[in-house]
Amino acid sequence: MKTNLLRMGAIAAVSLSMFLTSCSKEDDSVEANETSTDLTAEQSKLNAEADKATDEVFNLIDIAYAEQEEDAGRNASLFSDCVTITISSENGTTFVSLDFGFGCELNNGAIVSGIVNLTYGPIVAGTRTITYTFDNFTYNDKGVAGGGSIYRQRNNANGNPQSTVNKTVQITFTNGVVAEVVGTRVAEWIEGVGSGTWMDNVVLVTGDRDIDFSSGFSHYAIVTEALRREATCAYFVSGTIEITRNNGEGTLDFGDGTCDNQAVLTVNGQEIIIILGN
Repeated sequence: MKTNLLRMGAIAAVSLSMFLTSCSKEDDSVEANETSTDLTAEQSKLNAEADKATDEVFNLIDIAYAEQEEDAGRNASLFSDCVTITISSENGTTFVSLDFGFGCELNNGAIVSGIVNLTYGPIVAGTRTITYTFDNFTYNDKGVAGGGSIYRQRNNANGNPQSTVNKTVQITFTNGVVAEVVGTRVAEWIEGVGSGTWMDNVVLVTGDRDIDFSSGFSHYAIVTEALRREATCAYFVSGTIEITRNNGEGTLDFGDGTCDNQAVLTVNGQEIIIILGN
């Protein structure tokens, strides 16, 4: 990882923000036969892939902050030498770019390209507000665009770092389908703080969001039981989301703590196993 200091100033702070992984259901008017079940599973897979991409992007941003601001990467960094972090400041405002060039493999195996831009002012009473945007950014072959703001607390009521993200993000799939995700999510960093490595991080995520696909379907999701993300697992290991599409509702359960790529979607009493994407 290469870090450029253009002018002395505070290092970029940005929140860990784990993006919700969820899925959708078919209209109540559609019978629960094999065809409708398959269609529901396919829509759920698209939702899961869009959410996972954004979740991993916000995780990347948060780790970049922690490694720069808190020396969190002194024992093991997420970032390889192909990442250039550039920091500058002007009139009390700090500007940060994370430049991954035309293709960069991180130490967790993810392939990324393009630039993430961050802008923020000074820490005030233990909090900081950061704005973020993406410039030709991709994460594992999915385009990521848009931006929003992050409100970071150094210590929440439990004494843990916490981030609240307001997001409007577009995810573009390789087939051209675009998912627009708008919502708010709160991430509390409960384990691994100050350990010097990203590999023992554990985060609890709550929040809600709307998602609209260019292919013509949409739904709303809210976390009803906090989602648990462990750095050593690519998926949430537990937690529950309630989903609403048209006049119907369902739930998505991420399990009992086991690291796997499955979640259980329950719609009208029918359980469907969803295989989550990379």
